[in-house]
Amino acid sequence: MLDNLVYLPIDTPLGVFVVAGRDGALKGGWFEGQKYFPAISPEAGWRKATTALLREAARQLDAYFGGELTQLDMPLAPEGTAFQQQVWRALCEVPSGETTTYAALARAIGRPEAFHPVGAAVGRNPISLFVPCHRALGSNGSLTGYAGGLARKRWLLDHEGRERRLFDCLRHRGRAMN
Repeated sequence: MLDNLVYLPIDTPLGVFVVAGRDGALKGGWFEGQKYFPAISPEAGWRKATTALLREAARQLDAYFGGELTQLDMPLAPEGTAFQQQVWRALCEVPSGETTTYAALARAIGRPEAFHPVGAAVGRNPISLFVPCHRALGSNGSLTGYAGGLARKRWLLDHEGRERRLFDCLRHRGRAMN
């Protein structure tokens, strides 16, 4: 249950992103106004704060958007069903600059016929970016739903692809010079 949380709004190139945490782990991460954005209020137990955890999340997001960091790495504690947890763990295994499909995620968790429920679980991911749900595509490679909006999903995939190509290019040049 998303209550008794500390939260911090962070400016990003894609709009304000809100991170929330409790007990030393991130519980949520959302673009303001996205689908499933929680009702943040003191009455619901939310308190705006700058904790070490949230400062580190902000630092990593700044580095990610600045092209200095390709993988976000924070203690995460998303709340969801056992099935959703499986899907979210599988999403965390998809490297930056790469994508997967809902069908591939279903196979990865040992439920090859469950691609529709997998899609629903991806859509309910409460910690966007840190659990990289934007890396999940339709089976034909199409951009499908993203709670933060398809324009953001496209931007994120382009950002990660561009950064990945830059790192690959530099790595190949380094080999050629040896």
